[in-house]
Order: sequence, then C-alpha cells, then structure tokens
Amino acid sequence: MKAKEIREKFIDFYKKRDHVFIPPAPLIPEQDSTLLFVNSGMFPLVPYLLGEEHPEGKRLVNFQKCFRSDDIEEIGDMRHTTLFEMLGNWSLGDYFKEEQIPWVFDFFVDEIGLDPKKIYISVYRGDKEIGIEKDSKAAQIWKDVFEKRGIASKEVDFAQEKGMQEGRIFYYSKDNWWSRSGPPESMPLQEPGGPDSEIFYDLGESLGHHKKSQWKNEPCHVNCDCGRFIEIGNSVFIQFIKTENGFEKLPKKNVDFGGGLERIAMISQGKTSIFETDLFLPIIRKIEEISSFKYRENVQSFEVIADHVKAATFIIGDEKGVSPSNKQQGYFVRRLLRRSMRHGRILNIDSKMWIKDVAREVIEIYKDVYPEIEKNKDFVYEMLEKEENAFNKMLEKGIKEFEKIENKEISGKKASFLYQTYGFPLELIEEMAKERGQKVDKEGFYEEMEKHKKLSRDLSAGVFKSGLADESENTVKYHTATHLLLAALREILGETVVQKGSNINRERLRFDFSFERKLSKEEISQVEEKVNDMIKKDLVVSKEEMDTKKALESGVVASFEEKYPSRVLVYTISDKDGNVFSREICSGPHVEKTSLLGKLIIKKEESSSSGVRRIKAILK
Repeated sequence: MKAKEIREKFIDFYKKRDHVFIPPAPLIPEQDSTLLFVNSGMFPLVPYLLGEEHPEGKRLVNFQKCFRSDDIEEIGDMRHTTLFEMLGNWSLGDYFKEEQIPWVFDFFVDEIGLDPKKIYISVYRGDKEIGIEKDSKAAQIWKDVFEKRGIASKEVDFAQEKGMQEGRIFYYSKDNWWSRSGPPESMPLQEPGGPDSEIFYDLGESLGHHKKSQWKNEPCHVNCDCGRFIEIGNSVFIQFIKTENGFEKLPKKNVDFGGGLERIAMISQGKTSIFETDLFLPIIRKIEEISSFKYRENVQSFEVIADHVKAATFIIGDEKGVSPSNKQQGYFVRRLLRRSMRHGRILNIDSKMWIKDVAREVIEIYKDVYPEIEKNKDFVYEMLEKEENAFNKMLEKGIKEFEKIENKEISGKKASFLYQTYGFPLELIEEMAKERGQKVDKEGFYEEMEKHKKLSRDLSAGVFKSGLADESENTVKYHTATHLLLAALREILGETVVQKGSNINRERLRFDFSFERKLSKEEISQVEEKVNDMIKKDLVVSKEEMDTKKALESGVVASFEEKYPSRVLVYTISDKDGNVFSREICSGPHVEKTSLLGKLIIKKEESSSSGVRRIKAILK
C-alpha cells in the first residue's frame, strides 16, 4: 500500500468516527519558545489538551510533518529518520481507552492489512512514588481485542530482564509514559502527560539477536534495540498535569495517538527498511545515479544523505522557511547539509551542486501533500547551492588546518574540531593521517562528539525552559504584547507588515516581521510609544470562535502562509466604545486587559533574514 493511500485511509477511518480533519501545522512553530521545531503531532494542540475548547470540536485527525534532531546519530539503521510524518487522532475530553484501543487495532489490521499475530503491545507499569497506578485497564482492553481474533494475550512484566516469555502485552515504566519533555521527572510544571500504550510489529527473528553480536547475551523483548520489533503507533492517555503538589488529574481525559507513516508503509510494502518505501526510493535511486555505489553497499551514507537532504528541504521550504546559519533552526539546517556533503564524498560524488538534484526528488514526492515546498522551491535551491559552495571552500581551509598538525597522534579534541568546524568525517581524518604516518585518538574523538551530541540534544529539546505551553503569567503577558506590537508596526510602517515568527518566555519577547529595511530611531520610538499608549488605555481582550473564511474576509489579521482549520479563534483588543486596535487569529492564551502588561521597552531592532526584521523587547 502506497503512503498516499495509507494517509487517506487513516483520515477516512477517523472521519467515519466523527473526527474533523485539521491541516498540518508549519514545521517551524508559530510560538517557538519551547521548541525549535514541531516534533510531534500533539505539539500545536497543547492548549486544547490543557482544557481550552478547540474550534473544530472534541474529535480531531490529521497528518503532521515532524523533525527531531535527537535521532541524527541513529540514521543508518534502516528505521530512524530526523524528518518524519505522524498520523494522529485526538479525543479532547470525549472518548478514552475503551474506544481508542479497538479502533487503532482495527485500523492496522482491517484497513492496512497487518498480520494481527505479529502485533505486540506495551503498557504503563505505574509508579507508586508519583502516585500513578499500573495501567491494568488498557491491558485488559488489549486482551479482549486479541482474544476476539483468537490470539493468546499473556501479560508479562520485567521483560527487559526475563525476555519475551511468550507474552503479547508487556509492562514498562518510563518507556510507557509520554510528555513532550520525556519521563515524569523531566517534565516542567504545568505540562500535561500520561501513560501510553505502544504498538510494535514483529519483523522476524532474522533481524534480531544473531545478526547483531552486541545483543547476543541480552534478553529479547518488544522494547529492546536488537532490530526485531519496530514501534508503529502510540496511544497516549493524557490525563495528568504536573504541579508543585505532584501529578494532578486534568479536568478532562484526552487521547493523543501518533503513528509513524514511514514505518507503517515499510511493513505494508513488505520491506525491511523505510528507505526502500515509496517515500524514499526515488531519492535513493538518485543518489545511486550520481555516486559510485549501490544502496546496500553503503547503507549509512545513503540513509544520511536521503534523510538529511529531505529534512533540510522541508525546513528551508517551510511556510516560515529557515536559511542555513549558526543559530537556532538554521544551525540544524547547516548541520544536516554539511553532514550530507561529507557522506557524499564517502560515496565519491564528484558532480557540482548535486544536493539540488536530490532535493528535487524530495519535492516531487511530497509536492501534493505539502505544497509549500513546491511553492518555495526556488528559495530551497538557492539556499542549497549557497551552502554547498560555502562547504567546498571550507573544506579547502580544513585541509590547510590539518596540514599544520605535526604531532604523531592527532588528539580527539583536534579531530573533533576538524569535524565540527570543517566537516571532516573521522574516516577522512584517519585516511589523511595514515598518509602522513600519524594516528588519531579515536576514543578522545568520540568523547568530544558525545559532548557535542548532548549539546545538540539540549538545543533541540528547547532553547528556553519556559514558554507559552506553561501559561505562566509573564509569558501570557508577553504573548498579548506581541499583538499590540504587530498592530503598532502595521500602523506606523504600513499594512504590508505581517508576523514572521515570535519567541516568548517569561523574561522577554522576540518578534519577527516582514520589512525590507532597518527601522530608524524615530520609527522605533513611535512603535514603542504606540504600544504603551494602547497599554495605558486599559483595552479589553476578548475572543470569539469564527468561520475562517468569514474571519479573513472581515479583515482579521492572519499569517496567510499558515493553513487554518474551517473554524478559528479570533482575539480582539478594543476599548469600551468598541474601537478595535488589534484583531488576530490566534490560539491564545492572553490577559483580559492591557493595563496588566506594564510598560514595553524595545531593547533591539535587527535583521533576522532577508526581508525580515526582528524586535527584542521587555515589559516593566
């Protein structure tokens, strides 16, 4: 079954069960203070999981592009990617485990045609220290589902110590708790989370222990890493919120399901690698065409290039596209592309501007599903070409730097420096060192790389520990201030000004907007004065649910690069006489009146990217 058909079947399956389709969100979060990238389908829905009413109702379904740099070092095992698609369905205080578990099983078996005897389940073991009970309810529902199909469903605990034990349903602790921040102890206050139930598919013992010597003496179970079992879906039962008093129950129980499209397609298409599915095969073939190798001759390099170029194409081509740089999202674009180009050298790719050729295949695969990458393809190609030229020049500088090393052993720190600064893979450093009669401290290199990997993981997990998701008082104030700031900019600079992104935490706001030149000191002063004038007027902030088409026709300010559902929330800031100062589509939250904000002080105005300016401001 092709990926397109799987997407369509999933949406139709849940539409028949009264779910409303919501469009996928941009890859770059609109309010990006907690994450650099949308890393799951549930990220845009956090306010609604906390209790806010969604304009489309209580049952939702969609597919969502996601990016996780955590997995960047895992690429090459035939199942991990940094850029992936999630199929998602949600219940916002409506149905719960009793409906969700049989539905998702029926979808996989009856709609996609997976073998039910190869499906295995994990559920939450519970944790007495935080007061969360063992999820016996989910286990019992799963037992009933399997037994209706005539499949034995033995429950097993501590499989990581004792192995499979002919089990079907397995209990785990941290592995079966889901929140955006990980296990319970990693969650910040006011973050929602809960126990989950993961669905695994048995790919067969031939992909398991005896193929990988490092797992020979370890017990095999559904959540081990030997390669036999692959997770294809996860139903999260979001019913708790972390508070200063521990974990408290949310007013409403929620379901958040996520299924990996690439992995589902792999199983459906009878493959053992996601890179051999229709979502990757044209890309792999293009790499074979321009290199000296076949895919199976160098799996890791092929998969790194295919995944990384795809991810970079999506990030650059996003509605809020990002250029390669050394900061925030741009840092990851640069890292992806330079890592791709390093592996291109390993594959002896000698053609110039080859990255663009691979990106064209990406766009061709996804242009009908995510039309923004087709729309922005010229910008994508321009950025790829610039980065490839820059990398080639840097490589020349790196060779000169390498030739300065006179020690018999190249230290791990120096090797890591060559890798991070000039893009030299360890294999290239070792090869060049051998020619000069030198050795490389590989152990020291890996230690340095582990430090860098940890730093990258911290960056991708979130630049700031607080943000809109925690709905703290100060964060909400800054969020409302961005609406006043946009209104002031549009009044003083013209209505062509639109928001291009924001970054909000408890201490300050950062606001990006479209404008071609630097603002004068007088203009900055006027904007600041206008915002503070609106604050002093003690304007009222109200919200209403509206039909999207009518809202846009009525002149509501919106980011027209965004995709909106059929109904949206509109926040209006007006005085007691009904005079409107700001009216925007937004999911909230906001303060009730502007007098609560204090005074806005613009600290800096600078360039963000071509045609985009950035303001940094604080409230006092």
